[in-house]
Amino acid sequence: MDFAAYWQYTDIVTKLLFFSLIGLSIASWIAGILRLYQSRRLKSKVSMDLMQAVKAESSTISAISSSDRRTVVEQVLLKEIGRYRYSGEKGLAILGTTAAIGPFIGLFGTVWGIFHALHSIGQSGQAGLSQVAGPVGESLIMTGLGLAVAIPAVVFYNIAIRINRQTLFIANDTAYSLLGNTAKPTDSFETIQVDSLK
Repeated sequence: MDFAAYWQYTDIVTKLLFFSLIGLSIASWIAGILRLYQSRRLKSKVSMDLMQAVKAESSTISAISSSDRRTVVEQVLLKEIGRYRYSGEKGLAILGTTAAIGPFIGLFGTVWGIFHALHSIGQSGQAGLSQVAGPVGESLIMTGLGLAVAIPAVVFYNIAIRINRQTLFIANDTAYSLLGNTAKPTDSFETIQVDSLK
């Protein structure tokens, strides 16, 4: 099928839907690639960052009791894990929105194209298969385009969510280890941290 012939047949609504889908596709590919890169980066450094955040508080917590030390370390870890959770969710709204609305925009384009084709047939007065098949087939391109936009967004979204879950699992595992070490004397606590960083 000749795309130029299809493009001449479309009206302003179909062109607007087409450019909306192209814009969503570009945005989801950029957001998806950046999200995967940043999520992998976060995953690789989460343990080290949590240990360094606790180590930065070691001078403050060295003079307080074990229960207070645990509370301070817990607050530091919760704050850092919250930052990681927030950082891991950036860009997911674009991917989720594209995955959800892409097929519906394509479907609306198909319905609009079929309506447009039937309206043209009604005006010409000829209702043969050759008059219906071409315009209806061309309007189905919008459904295919909607799916082509949505499927990569779903794949990017699911991979990013999986990496983020792994990152939070590592963060929580590290946090539990660090919290367990807070009950120990401060010098052994720092020794365990140094051993964990190796």
